[in-house]
Order: sequence, then structure tokens, then C-alpha cells
Amino acid sequence: MDEIRDDRRNFLNWLIGGGLVAFLGSVFYPVYRYVIPPPSGEANVSQVKLPFKLKELQEDEKKSRIFKFGRNVGIILITPENELKAFNAVCTHLDCTVQYRKDLSIIWCACHNGRYDLEGRNISGPPPRPLTAYTVHLDNATGDIFVAEAKG
Repeated sequence: MDEIRDDRRNFLNWLIGGGLVAFLGSVFYPVYRYVIPPPSGEANVSQVKLPFKLKELQEDEKKSRIFKFGRNVGIILITPENELKAFNAVCTHLDCTVQYRKDLSIIWCACHNGRYDLEGRNISGPPPRPLTAYTVHLDNATGDIFVAEAKG
């Protein structure tokens, strides 16, 4: 008689445990699917033509612009020496978007006060690595700006 009770008790324990697992799965699976973004349909690129011309960048008060580089964002700026520089605009610390501080002549991450020099090297704050530099090509005839991945 005790064996039958134990069998029933084990069966009920399995039934209740399985129901609990199914319930938790039905609650947390939609939350998981909501939090994790779907894969991006954008292709990786190695070169982009910027949607603005050199003259627009020169007339911009900040002397910099953020642009899309495939799945990533980039930043292009005019240095005090009138050089065009472009970098991946994602901070190497926590993936925040960096900005150019013309007044300090640095690239700055507002999230945790990370600072990079105008060569993309991290100079203070928590960023562990320098920014990825891009190569800038300028079509002098049209003023079009092309940004490409740096080779080697």
C-alpha cells in the first residue's frame, strides 16, 4: 500500500514539476525574444559614400558628423590642422557613441568620460582600446567623401 502512495506521490511531483517548468517557459520565452533583437538584414560593407559633401562638413559648427558604416556607426571630423579623419564611433568600453569635442580637440565618450586623441588612441578614462580608424578619400571635383576600412 505504501508503494502505491509513493508511486502516486512521485507521479504527482513529476506532473507538478513539469507544469511549473512549462509555465516558466511560457512566461520567460516571450520576454527573451523581446529583449534579444532579431538579426540585422544589413550587409557588411568595406566602403561608403557619405550623404553629405565636404563643404557641408566644413560649414558645420561642430566640424564633425556621425554616419552609418554598414551595421556600425562612424564619425568623421576636421582636425584643427584641416585634416579629414574618420573612425568607428563606438566606444571600446561599453559601446556608447563617441563625439568630437572641438573645444578640447579630442574624441569624447559621454558615458564614462572616455577620451581619445585625434589619432583614435585612448588617452584617459575606461576605454581599453583605441578606436578603429577608417581611410578617407575625397573627390576634389565633386566634394564627395568616401570612407573605407583601413588596410593592414
